[in-house]
Amino acid sequence: MKKDEIIQAYAFRHACKVFDVDKKIAEDDFSLILETGRLSPSSFGFEPWRFLVVQNRALREKLKQVTWGAQGTLPTASHFVVILARKQKSMHYDSQYITHMMQDVHHLPTETIEKRRGYYQQFMESDFSLLSSERATFDWATKQIYIAMGNMMTSAAMIGVDSCPVEGFNAKELEQVMVDDFGIDIAEFGVACMVSFGYRVNEPGEKTRQNIDEITQWYN
Repeated sequence: MKKDEIIQAYAFRHACKVFDVDKKIAEDDFSLILETGRLSPSSFGFEPWRFLVVQNRALREKLKQVTWGAQGTLPTASHFVVILARKQKSMHYDSQYITHMMQDVHHLPTETIEKRRGYYQQFMESDFSLLSSERATFDWATKQIYIAMGNMMTSAAMIGVDSCPVEGFNAKELEQVMVDDFGIDIAEFGVACMVSFGYRVNEPGEKTRQNIDEITQWYN
């Protein structure tokens, strides 16, 4: 891909508030978008995310009742994704999930696992004070979710698919929907954000951003 094609994709991407209900994303195209989320970087490689692809119309209506930021996209998006972030219970340095990641996913030897757990413990306890509260751990996990979401939206733009990130929702009410209608264990997961995908109905206005010199400082 040429450099100008990358910039064109970034210029193409915008927060699309309403999608063309008659146009659906091809299965292989959406698989590509999901794969770029899966391959995204995460701290220690612990992947604190889970992607819920919500195509069921009744479930979308449940989400719509507590998600004021997706009133236009939930009914019209080709694909709608709720992204969960892991909470302290599973992100704690001695949790079963962290052991699973190092042992079964990273395939580390036992000695390396214990060393790495020690580094991670120090990171959580002192470097970032992540164990100071449940919210601190969740917010740290959520920061990583935004990397995956950004990569998904960029890859979508590169193949001509529109998107819209969503964090306009009532967190407490949405968690109850996750329990009642999605069967999610909210001791393990919380909703970090959502993102919708589809094809635009209307062309957006010109993209506005600060000049590069206003946001960049060089220290040579």
